[in-house]
Amino acid sequence: MKSQRSYVNFGALALFCLGVAGCEQTPKEDPVSVTAEFELPEPIANNAVAVADGPDGPTLYSFNGLKSGKQWSDASKSAFACVIASESCSALPDVPIPEGRLASAAVTVAGKIYIFGGYSVAEDGEEASTPEVIVFDPQDNSYTRVSDMPLPVDDMVALPYRNRYIYLISGWHDEGNVNTVQLYDTQFDTWSEASEFPGTAVFGHAGGLSNNSIIIADGVAVAPDLVNGKRKFVEAPFVWRGDINPGNPELIDWKPVEAHPGTPRYRMAAMGDNSRGQVIFAGGGDNPYNYDGIGYDGVPAKPAGRIFAYDLKSDGWQELGRLAEPSMDHRSLVKSGSDYYILGGMDSEQNVLSRIMKFRIAE
Repeated sequence: MKSQRSYVNFGALALFCLGVAGCEQTPKEDPVSVTAEFELPEPIANNAVAVADGPDGPTLYSFNGLKSGKQWSDASKSAFACVIASESCSALPDVPIPEGRLASAAVTVAGKIYIFGGYSVAEDGEEASTPEVIVFDPQDNSYTRVSDMPLPVDDMVALPYRNRYIYLISGWHDEGNVNTVQLYDTQFDTWSEASEFPGTAVFGHAGGLSNNSIIIADGVAVAPDLVNGKRKFVEAPFVWRGDINPGNPELIDWKPVEAHPGTPRYRMAAMGDNSRGQVIFAGGGDNPYNYDGIGYDGVPAKPAGRIFAYDLKSDGWQELGRLAEPSMDHRSLVKSGSDYYILGGMDSEQNVLSRIMKFRIAE
C-alpha cells in the first residue's frame, strides 16, 4: 500500500552530473515552453492524458487523477476535453468506475482512447490496484469496458505500438512492484505477456516507444535491505532500452543504457516520437512522494524544468531546453502537430494545477 510506504535515499544510488555531486543540469537558455491560452476546468494532477481527433479536430483529453484538496477523497474520476483549435476545455461524462483513480494511464490507438486501471484510496488509507480497461470514443463521448488487465497495475508505463497493441511495463501491484510486461491487442481484446522487464521493478517511472524501440527511465524501487526492520524505497537511476521483434510483438530484446544526466526523476511526462526517432522526457519530481506531493521521507518534492530526449539512432541523450514553469506528477506527454502538451500536474509548492503547457523542439 503506497500510503504506508516509507522512503530512504541511498548514497549508492545517487547520480552525479559532470562530476559534481548532487547537481542537476538545467539549461540556461530561454525556456521553450509557454502556458497555453486555455486550461483544464479544474486543477488535476497524476491524471491519465491522451490526444485524439474529436468532433472538433485534435483534442487533448484528461481522465481520473487527484484534485486540489490532495486527500484520499480527492481521487477523481472526472474527464475533460480541450479542443486545440478553439482553445477551449469542457467537462466530459465521468469515467464509469465506482470511485476515483490515481496513477492510471491512457493511450490512443486507432482513434480511440484506452484507459487503464490506476489505484483507489479508501478513507483508512487502504489502496488497491484496479484491473479495469475502459475504451473512450471521442466521437460520441461514450465509454465501453473491455477485458480487464490480467495483473492489475498502477503507476506503470503504457505505450502504443503499430496502432494496434499496448504495452504495460512494470508498475505497482497492491503490495509491490512487478517486472511483468503485459501486452494488449486492441483488435481482438486479448492479453498476453511480452518479454519480462529485466531492470529493477519500479513504479512512477517514465518512458516512450519510437518506431520499434522502448526507453524506460527512473522510477522508485524497493531497497535491497531493510532499514530499522522496515521495507524502504529508493530512487532508481536506471535506463533500459527494449527493441521489439518486428515479427512478434511479444519478443523484446532488453539492454541497459547510460542513465540520463542529472538526478533521477519521479513521474516525468514522457512519450515516444516516431518522427524524431526519440523518446522525450519533461519535468518530474526530485523526491519520490505519495499522492500529496510530500516525499516518503517527509521532505516536499520539487519539480524539474528540464526537457531532454534519448536519441535512438545515436544511442545517447540530448538536452532539448527547459520549461518556463517546472512541473511534476505527470503520467504522460502528448503531441499534436508540432506542439507537445503537459496537462495539469503540481508546481514547486505541491499545488495541483489546471495549467496546460506547450512547447516545440527545434529541429
